[in-house]
Amino acid sequence: MLLIYTHKITPRFTYIMKQMFTGILGVEISFTVKVEEFIKHNGPKITYAKQPLQNEFHVRSTDLLFEQGINDVEISVQDWEGVPCFFPAGERSNVPYDIFAASFYLLSRYEEYLPHVKDVHGRFSPKDSIAYQHRFLQKPVVDIWAFRLLKLLQEKFPEMQGGQRKYSYTSIIDVTTSHCYAHKGLVRGTGGLLLDLVTFKLGRVVERLAVWLKLKKDPYDNFAQLIAWHKEFRVASMFFFQFADYSRYDKNISINNNKFKSLIKYVADYGVVSLAASYSSFADLELLKREKYHLEHVINRPLNRSRTRYNRVDVPETYRNLISAEFTKDFTMGYTHEVGFRAGTCTPFYFYDIPLELQQPIKVNPFALHDYALLQVKNKDQVAIQLDALYHEIKKVKGAFITVFSNELLGGEGPLDWMEMYHMCIKKHHV
Repeated sequence: MLLIYTHKITPRFTYIMKQMFTGILGVEISFTVKVEEFIKHNGPKITYAKQPLQNEFHVRSTDLLFEQGINDVEISVQDWEGVPCFFPAGERSNVPYDIFAASFYLLSRYEEYLPHVKDVHGRFSPKDSIAYQHRFLQKPVVDIWAFRLLKLLQEKFPEMQGGQRKYSYTSIIDVTTSHCYAHKGLVRGTGGLLLDLVTFKLGRVVERLAVWLKLKKDPYDNFAQLIAWHKEFRVASMFFFQFADYSRYDKNISINNNKFKSLIKYVADYGVVSLAASYSSFADLELLKREKYHLEHVINRPLNRSRTRYNRVDVPETYRNLISAEFTKDFTMGYTHEVGFRAGTCTPFYFYDIPLELQQPIKVNPFALHDYALLQVKNKDQVAIQLDALYHEIKKVKGAFITVFSNELLGGEGPLDWMEMYHMCIKKHHV
């Protein structure tokens, strides 16, 4: 048991200490504000305050974990033996940076509450993040800091042990368009055919007709192959189906289509199926609840996992809506077009609601890679290099490697064979 002394126990302090020590390191902790209790404790112990009490292990605190709301926070990213860090703690601290405040800043998505310009879909741009600007987006710095802290503590307290944490890989398949040509109905099918004709996409015309005549399988219908690979490599996988009415950004098969429902049931027999919340439900709680309700009745089991269309997250409202719809796990934390760790970690964590100053009952599972971030890469070897770099960073801290691939991109055309890329990814990184 590690005892932590501080002058004031706040929700922020409790939240980040539990995540760093228990969530990442597997270390049991307790807190105290009583100097006498701290001094009497014979086991491992640290102080988190402005000044040390005696000659104990000390981490000098900044003000962030003892404040409320959003304030102007000065960030100066520096180097800590090859790893970026911020909030310098001074010479009297056994750790040169207040890694607890820095971790809270990243996990709470503090910077996403600050004034910024959203993109066309209302998203926070990765280019506005300190991780992108200081080139540490592809490092799970929160996990790296935690393990460095553990090493320093073990030097002072040799009896101190961390938990038995293991690397894991999870593949997410995003199914916002289950079929390219099939099952779309007469009006949508005919409209698509006419559009291909007037834009002279004759290859699509031929392929569309071949699918309609059942001479060829729909290119997006790669579910049987994906399931077979997941079984072969024992990959933990999840399929997130959009189950929503048609709109400008939501173009999946009609929720009334029996063949679409049969597909979902088939996939649910072999893996986890959950909801890819529609674009339209982003700010519409009642619509979100209806989509969840309808999909639950297709697979005949409750849904507790979610993803949002285009990885749209607006803190804290997105998570409040998901909680109200009774989701307990979300897999949206990441960037669509940038590889890396949006929240600075490869460990699932509970969302901290800064305006309410409380930990919310929804666990955020951050992904490190969305396949669309690789579209700019035109070379198979370069894709492998990026995937391997992520894998090794996560493996070093025994974290959770989560990737997001869409059946649409896997079945699409392009300079790369994306099914081959996906096969390579799960084969190399599942262990």
